[in-house]
Amino acid sequence: MDIEDLQSDYESMTVSIARWMQETLSHLGVPEQWVEYVKLIVLLAIVTITVYLLQLVVRKILTFVFHRVEKITTLSFFGYTINNKLPHYLALVVPYSFVRGAIPIVFYDFKGLISPLIKLTDIYLVFMVIWTVMALVRSFGDVLQEKPAFKNKPMKSYFQVIQIILFIFGAVVVYAILTGRSATAFFAAMGAASAVLLLMFKDSIMGFVGSIQITTNDMVQIGDWITMNKYGADGNVEEITLTTVKVRNFDKTITTIPTYALISDSFQNWRGMQESGGRRFRRALNIKYDSIRFLTEEEIEKFKKVDGLADYIKEKQGIYAKLNKQTASDLPLNKHAITNCDLFMQYGIYYLRNHPNINKDMTLLVRQLASTTQGLPIELYTFTSTTIWAEYETILAEIMNHLISVVQYFGLTIYEESSGSDDYNVYMKRMEQ
Repeated sequence: MDIEDLQSDYESMTVSIARWMQETLSHLGVPEQWVEYVKLIVLLAIVTITVYLLQLVVRKILTFVFHRVEKITTLSFFGYTINNKLPHYLALVVPYSFVRGAIPIVFYDFKGLISPLIKLTDIYLVFMVIWTVMALVRSFGDVLQEKPAFKNKPMKSYFQVIQIILFIFGAVVVYAILTGRSATAFFAAMGAASAVLLLMFKDSIMGFVGSIQITTNDMVQIGDWITMNKYGADGNVEEITLTTVKVRNFDKTITTIPTYALISDSFQNWRGMQESGGRRFRRALNIKYDSIRFLTEEEIEKFKKVDGLADYIKEKQGIYAKLNKQTASDLPLNKHAITNCDLFMQYGIYYLRNHPNINKDMTLLVRQLASTTQGLPIELYTFTSTTIWAEYETILAEIMNHLISVVQYFGLTIYEESSGSDDYNVYMKRMEQ
């Protein structure tokens, strides 16, 4: 039996059903002028109920089968297909043949609607296929994100690119269905409108280019802490799509940044710090100039008892003794000598090197910065052994509090800008004396 015979049998069946329905309704007392409309309503109701039940049964069966396969094979892919509604979309595709075949029967008396409705049914199939393929792609993407190599990759932007490509092919198929022309005619027609399309999809195209560069150069990953002052972003990247990057700031607000802005503008990614295992610690104490002085021999002997200073003092005394032999002057300004600021800086180095929360494998400095009108800055430059923000702040506070407390033991004074009340209190004390 060839296709023509099948088509002939189908048409004969359609005519038979239509006549049987018409005769049945006439016997039931339906007025002749209403028979066509009542028949249409009845057949539409039957088709609708059948499609609903067919879709429901198929969806239930597919969901059950996928659950069973997931349990038997322990493959997470089948679980992800359920989460991405693959059984639902497959169940929507199944009734297509039934609906397409029922249209000539339901609209037998309205032949002018048959061809447009069949085209709409074919268009429906195109979208169902696209959604089904996208459900499969998302499921494969979820499986890939289980792998360490893909865990923080912007998979969502890839899915959007695939979705755009599928919709382009879908648009070509829809055009061919509606017009009866080939795909070549579609692309010829689109060529004239390409400039308009480029303007319409400018952000998507730039985002697509940006997401490729971001991924290729590994500039940003999901979960990275980034700072972008231009957009007020300071937090963790939650989502990377074709057009936007969503950042949840530390104050729990959300900032949305255009994807291409990460290529065209500068931003700070803290991933390197987090992966290194240490966060930079950089703070300075401003020492008053008039509190810096040479130490006496008695003071030096006292400081030799302080942990971490004895070896330094002995080494410096030996070096300075050789240098001082070269001068005959007894004036302090003509001699090399240890100052209280030298010992404070050396104590700071010793303290940091022996602190349990300082990363000893990274840079550790206690240095002088350029002199300022607020005193001589003594800067601590080192790295903590943790990158957790709360722990970092606690460590920093403890170290600074300790060094501020010991400054007075070296005879040094920290510079503070005085307020009017401070000057007044000093003045009153002098008046009382």
